Amino acid sequence: MRILFASSEAFPLVKTGGLGDVSSSLPAALKRRRQDVRLVLPAYPRAASRLADPTRLPGPADAPWSLIQGYLPGTSVMVYLIDWPMYFERDGDPYRATDGSDWPDNPQRFAAFASAVAAMSVDAAQLDWAPEVLHLNDWQTGLVPVFLRDHPRRPPMVFTIHNLAYQGLFPAETRHALGLPEDLWHMEALEFHNQLSFMKGGLVFSDLITTVSPTYAREIQMPELGMGLDGVLRARSASLHGILNGVDYREWNPEKDGYLEVHYSADDLSGKARNKAALQHELRLPVREDVMLFGHVGRMVPQKGIDLLLEACAPLLAAGRMQLVLVGNGDRRFEEWARSLAYAHPEACSAVIAYNEGLAHRVEAGSDAFLMPSRFEPCGMNQLYSLRYGTPPIVHATGGLADTVIDANPVTLGDGTATGFCFLPADTAALTGAIERALALFSEPGQERWRTIMRNGMGRDFGWNTSSAAYLDLYRSLRG
Repeated sequence: MRILFASSEAFPLVKTGGLGDVSSSLPAALKRRRQDVRLVLPAYPRAASRLADPTRLPGPADAPWSLIQGYLPGTSVMVYLIDWPMYFERDGDPYRATDGSDWPDNPQRFAAFASAVAAMSVDAAQLDWAPEVLHLNDWQTGLVPVFLRDHPRRPPMVFTIHNLAYQGLFPAETRHALGLPEDLWHMEALEFHNQLSFMKGGLVFSDLITTVSPTYAREIQMPELGMGLDGVLRARSASLHGILNGVDYREWNPEKDGYLEVHYSADDLSGKARNKAALQHELRLPVREDVMLFGHVGRMVPQKGIDLLLEACAPLLAAGRMQLVLVGNGDRRFEEWARSLAYAHPEACSAVIAYNEGLAHRVEAGSDAFLMPSRFEPCGMNQLYSLRYGTPPIVHATGGLADTVIDANPVTLGDGTATGFCFLPADTAALTGAIERALALFSEPGQERWRTIMRNGMGRDFGWNTSSAAYLDLYRSLRG
């Protein structure tokens, strides 16, 4: 089947979060199923420099953009980069300048990207190839189905919500700058409380909607997590599907991870302690096997519960009961809070205020447990990495976290099925209680139950095989 997968990022070309991981690993999984899947994203300088075997292709006649064709490194997935220099040839990440502020022309940038994807979808780019199914991802692609709504060769479209909190909302007058028809300016199309919503374009005008876990698909139809779009999603509930994200175990596997000090497996956990010691040494923490090391990698924003984490850990660090490694960046107030905690407890806490791919792998391997207290989490990837690396995750029971982590309670400890620690509600006291439970199990003589939890998580299969099959079934239903 011919599938065009459109995204604003894809690892290793460019990545700011989980969308980048999914946008590379799902197409690669579909390619392994012998599908003709091709990936399209903007030609950011970083992406263009990392593309394998690049060649230049013309765009449509008289268009202000052209194409760079190549391959996703390490795969046979063909990639098209939309080369539109005035919008994408600039420093910074896909959405922000180097000073951390959003690009002021983001609506123009991603409307331009959407228009180019729409042209490719009906073979206006002279590729002699048009998709049978178009798979769109998040608000950055939300205008594609709007641009194609009346086109006679419009392909069927799947739109995936990776995080409903990021909706692509812009002032109402932006619609005039983008030349959008006035008949789209109402609450059943692109208008959202007198703002222009790119996300609504995808939700209203696509054929099917997916999101990245079954629980999140239910949660976003309720006011608490629907972000004001719960009514739209309830109206489209028959077309809404929750499919759990997968993990690319070629990249995330402690048995062959090139970022690690030493490899290990569920059958031989001895390398886990060596990775812990290496991580402690790297981050200038005392190398102690007896003190439990907690890790966290993520964006420092309210959604991720970073404030809950810092509040819960502060007294435990002060009491010398744990070590903590923090890796990530985000809101300046949380970055400063993390720095101050590390400054106050240099023997117990290390904060790296930046994202580092190699260090993220080493934190997963070297930590004893992984803290992930997200207030909401559509799917989450780090808890899946943690499970495979034998690092029991401590999670708020929401979204994909609830779907993937089995709480260590008397029942699951008794029958040997526990894989981590879940807590409710999303507050400091509940998180502290989960950490205390982890500390208690870790400190048991012989650690027999702790090692069972580790091995249970390592044995769970969250690879892309099942999820890619579910997406392929959806594509086939549309083509039929």
